[in-house]
Amino acid sequence: MKIVNHRIAPGGCLELHESSFSEGGEPALVVVTGAGRGGVLRVEAPVAAVWLPLRGRLQFGSAAEHLLSTGEASVSEAEAHLRVVGRGNAIWVAVLGTAAAWRRALGQRCDLPAVGPALLPARHVASRDLRRRGVALARAALAADTSIAVDRFLEQVSMLQQPFLAAIARCPGRSYAQRRQVFLRMQRVRNYLAANCHLDLDNDALARMASYSPWHFIRAFRNAYGETPHAYLIRQRLERARRLLRTSPLAIAEVATASGFENRCAFSRLFRQRFGRTALELRREGAMRAAAIDGNAQFQQRIAPL
Repeated sequence: MKIVNHRIAPGGCLELHESSFSEGGEPALVVVTGAGRGGVLRVEAPVAAVWLPLRGRLQFGSAAEHLLSTGEASVSEAEAHLRVVGRGNAIWVAVLGTAAAWRRALGQRCDLPAVGPALLPARHVASRDLRRRGVALARAALAADTSIAVDRFLEQVSMLQQPFLAAIARCPGRSYAQRRQVFLRMQRVRNYLAANCHLDLDNDALARMASYSPWHFIRAFRNAYGETPHAYLIRQRLERARRLLRTSPLAIAEVATASGFENRCAFSRLFRQRFGRTALELRREGAMRAAAIDGNAQFQQRIAPL
């Protein structure tokens, strides 16, 4: 498999066009590593990609912007116009490719029927093994020898996607191709919910996004994921609230509003049901943990000259 490496320096900009995704007339995967605040990647070609921030955050998208934080990974569908920006002194790595390049790279790896192997669009929790392999890939890219590192990285991404096989099997359809197409529709909506859970969303709008009637949409979504769109939306809002409590200075009432909850009492009740503690208790635990880490760092500095 042909692989092309690129690196974006702090404040730098890289533009990729269709010709960037071939090497010697053959389809090629492109590995991009970015370091530092403000590095920008522009892609003017219909390519799918795997994104992994190793530090900081990564903002990407075309029509809709998605924010990816450390500890998360994303597989994006082919988009013709894509803009990616590193936030917060970010370090990140991505693997991009056309449909032909992904077929070559995944043809021997994905345990899927012969409708064409491809990674499915998704937002994943980045496992420890995936982060390790992402670091190894970023280091290998600096040495311009990434073939083994790319293979190991994609192996881990493929493992994260294995549970989707069962979800596809639960979707309506007479053939695997039909069930997979239904799952893709549901997955696009689910990814949108995960990225925009703080917005006021209703089932009618989500059903239109999937090109289904509201009744068929809710039924297909529940078959695929074992929960309704509303239940998934609430779960994502609570996870967003937990992240904000740990990382932002917002007051708890402001966190509730920023997470999409209009009713403070409902937020408090749901938060405690989900995490077994109140929002205030979680914030105090985070503050105590941060103080302990800071105190240990100061102690290490004092004893360093001894």
